[in-house]
Amino acid sequence: MKLDFLKRFDFFSGVPDSQLKPLCDYLISEYGVGKNHIIAPNEGNAVALAAGYHLATKKVPVVYMQNSGEGNIINPLASLMNDKVYGIPCVFIVGWRGEPGIHDEPQHIYQGEVTVKLLEDMDVKTFIISKDTTEAEVEAQLDAWQPLLDRGKQVAFVVRKGALEAEKKVKYENHNAMVREEIIRHIVNYSGEDAIVSTTGKASRELFEIREANGQHHGHDFLTVGSMGHSSSIAYAVATYKPEKKIWCIDGDGALLMHMGAMALVGANKPQNLVHIVINNGAHETVGGMPTVAEKIDIIKIAEGCGYPYAVSVDSFEALDKELHKAKNATELTLIEVKCSIGARDDLGRPTTTAKENKENFMNNL
Repeated sequence: MKLDFLKRFDFFSGVPDSQLKPLCDYLISEYGVGKNHIIAPNEGNAVALAAGYHLATKKVPVVYMQNSGEGNIINPLASLMNDKVYGIPCVFIVGWRGEPGIHDEPQHIYQGEVTVKLLEDMDVKTFIISKDTTEAEVEAQLDAWQPLLDRGKQVAFVVRKGALEAEKKVKYENHNAMVREEIIRHIVNYSGEDAIVSTTGKASRELFEIREANGQHHGHDFLTVGSMGHSSSIAYAVATYKPEKKIWCIDGDGALLMHMGAMALVGANKPQNLVHIVINNGAHETVGGMPTVAEKIDIIKIAEGCGYPYAVSVDSFEALDKELHKAKNATELTLIEVKCSIGARDDLGRPTTTAKENKENFMNNL
């Protein structure tokens, strides 16, 4: 299905999703990133931005997201947007990962089962877009929903896999030279027998494959396959309760931005055995490559302001190796930002162990 129905609206905010990549590419092609299209740090932020847009214009905003982001929107939906509070209308477009009957990764299975129910429990009317849904049907549904929107209610299109057509494909790239998989290989070499907590997406997949290629067991690593933005909090708690062990956290810029308050918590408490590595390619690469704001902010100054006693940025393997060696022997909280290119191997696999096996192996190794 094509996306001409989006021309009814002129404000969009959200967090990119691979199943919504045709929509994301359309928005980048049509609006770029600016006042009409804001890529939000997390889905709750997108809802708040949508509320501000409506307050300023009286118009209906659109918020897009993967269904994993439903948890982030529940609070602003219930306590801000709902018609028993402010009554702010909004159209949601939700990528349906883990749809029952469709094979998907473990972190999407339960979320997929409850996707529609969660929306309906939040008094959001839903319409499912499939491969055979026509644009006329979507337009008709929007017309049918107009009285609800006029009354300050929210509605949602839930998009099945492959339902949207790519009218325009956008290639995302930056000018950084370092490749993420090689960066992680260097981290593995220096961390040795230490524990690693890795973030959502391709970083964890690459870490798993590096262990396989090295003939190493996977008990060293906790692969945070879901709950984007929370790996540093997991690593902080592990470091706190295993003070005799060095704990490494491999984070991403999109994940860091999604729940940046975690940096304040970590920096305020300063676990001496934690190394926080932020691989920054300025993109939501795992879900298609759309940009984050990470290239426009100073992560080192933010870390220092949060209380990290040592924070440094590197853009070469020579500098990375120097900082990894220093971090391995450090007795204070360390943050290393690594400037990274966009891209991964086409044949990059996925973990062959289950999430529960990963958890048990990691706990036993600790």
